[in-house]
Amino acid sequence: MDEKAVGQLASASPADKSLEQIVEESHYLDHLKKVNDVFYDQIRIADQKAAYLFTFMLAFLVSSADGRGAFSAERYLSEPWPLALASGILGVAVLTTLFSAIMVVLPRNAANGTSLYWGAWGSNRARFIEANSTGDPQFLTREYLGNVDNLSAIARRKFMFVGIAFRGLMVAVAAYVLLLALK
Repeated sequence: MDEKAVGQLASASPADKSLEQIVEESHYLDHLKKVNDVFYDQIRIADQKAAYLFTFMLAFLVSSADGRGAFSAERYLSEPWPLALASGILGVAVLTTLFSAIMVVLPRNAANGTSLYWGAWGSNRARFIEANSTGDPQFLTREYLGNVDNLSAIARRKFMFVGIAFRGLMVAVAAYVLLLALK
């Protein structure tokens, strides 16, 4: 169906639409609902990965003298330069992983939240009531589409930081092995 036909269908009143058109529209709305659910799950997965990375890094710092030593000025002054370099790389990698994991789970405010976002409900409540009273057939589609756009942006940002955190973890592991090998 071309763009003009979609626009005509969207502007038609429910009484003017055939049963086929209504069913077709519901398939698109069902798809948007599914995409919304999938993106929400992906955001939750990103948060879980960040929590695991953060917990692992904290446990490493607490349990490893070499990990804690990477944040000691004494190590850099008293150790030979290869050990100091490996410690510096380890320290930067650990901090990168920790801060990236924190950035994943920091709360975000959507600038243009829909009625599906609790933080924007106050500004969307009246629009919802008006759409309900007028029977706006496209309201739900617009709301889900806007929410999917917001969730997509949030998921992209979260997974960018998850990726940085995982890379930091890999560098930290490599630096730790190098540090152990040099001792």
